[in-house]
Amino acid sequence: MFILMVVIFVLGYTAIALEHPLRVDKAASALLIGALTWVVYIVGSSDILELGFSSSWMEYLINHPEENNHHGMINFIAHHEVLHHLGEISSILFFLLGAMTIVEIVDQHDGFKIITDKIKTTNKVKLLWIISILTFFMSAALDNLTTTIVMVALLRKIIEDKKTRWFFASMVILAANAGGAWSPIGDVTTIMLWIGGQVTTVNIILMVIVPSLVTMVVPVVLLSFTMKGNVTRPVEAEKNGGEYEGITALQRNFIFFFGVASLLFVPVFKTLTHLPPYLGMLQGLALLWIVTEIMHRSKKRANRPNLTVISILRKVDVPTVLFFLGILSAVASMQSAGQLQLLAGFLDEHLGNIFAIDLAIGVLSSIVDNVPLVAGAMGMYPTLTPEMVNALPVAEQAYASAFMVDGLFWEFLAYCAGTGGSILIIGSAAGVAAMGMEKIDFIWYLKKISLLALLGYFAGAVVYYFQSILLH
Repeated sequence: MFILMVVIFVLGYTAIALEHPLRVDKAASALLIGALTWVVYIVGSSDILELGFSSSWMEYLINHPEENNHHGMINFIAHHEVLHHLGEISSILFFLLGAMTIVEIVDQHDGFKIITDKIKTTNKVKLLWIISILTFFMSAALDNLTTTIVMVALLRKIIEDKKTRWFFASMVILAANAGGAWSPIGDVTTIMLWIGGQVTTVNIILMVIVPSLVTMVVPVVLLSFTMKGNVTRPVEAEKNGGEYEGITALQRNFIFFFGVASLLFVPVFKTLTHLPPYLGMLQGLALLWIVTEIMHRSKKRANRPNLTVISILRKVDVPTVLFFLGILSAVASMQSAGQLQLLAGFLDEHLGNIFAIDLAIGVLSSIVDNVPLVAGAMGMYPTLTPEMVNALPVAEQAYASAFMVDGLFWEFLAYCAGTGGSILIIGSAAGVAAMGMEKIDFIWYLKKISLLALLGYFAGAVVYYFQSILLH
């Protein structure tokens, strides 16, 4: 049963990777393995827990020694572990749902027009730098998936040639992933580490922004030497139909700034109240919802069908939320059962270096989704307190300190998992979104972009390494 859980996870993950050939949505596969791994876990609870690999079961027995029997194992899994992990997963899902809804509200009010109207240049190199820098900082404020969608839509308005647009869309992927890595609200994996308490807001920004910037700048600099000429703007880009009728420029700009402010206020909310970040996000959504209802209350509902939050909620990418639910549930089951502890021991034994472990996770995230990889790392390695580190032998304290809050392991994991997915176009949500919108060929990306992304990834890693020597 212990091995069967891993087999189910691997098979499910294969189905997720082969989503398009199989024509089965990855959310369905993720939900299935999220349920099946827990079913196998509880059915084989005696065999699995008696192996002694589950640290959570050992901790549970310290406080409940009378539960060391089959009934106690069932109770432990069904009423302790499931609810415990559901609470952690739900906080991430509600955070994402709130953020995605806020961004969709801004988009439906054409709020991003305030940015797209400012870009006038047609020079390829200048445009490349403008798009990359804009994407980098937008991704930190919003998130890499949303930013990619907005920026690819922008590229369609300013670049006519398909292959040229592919280059720019690829740079958007790199910049969006790099920009999301250093922000506590910019990338799902960084959000997970932030909500999980492994990193704090100010520290993750200060320690990861420079390596992330280098990751974005290196490919752009290299392309600047080979990219020549100007882009040709599509004729349609000059036309502005009445797509957003009934919205004034003042209303559009107000919704944009209110929405962005709601997102940016979340870290402040967490710092001031010490409450989970998803409550701050839901508070921002509620306020924006009320504001839009008041703003459009004088209009008949028939004249504002796309502006009500009820209508906008139907456009939120719910399958993505369900995908995260399934995959995080599956990872949680293996964290509870002990498979992740075994993997942690394997990495320690064969790599034995926090930088090598994180780099390996980053490269793996270009092949498989970075969400379960980070969730797995969070399950494999406990977040240590100063007291726990001080209790260890002196020879082990330096290594163990990397796993404290804001330790080197967690900082570098945020960087690697966030940026490593750019190496292949299927390695990140941003890449998959751009691939779907622009029909970018996988082999084309592999030939033209992957090496640039890999060079940027390792350049940023080197910068972080020397930065850690100087600052830690």
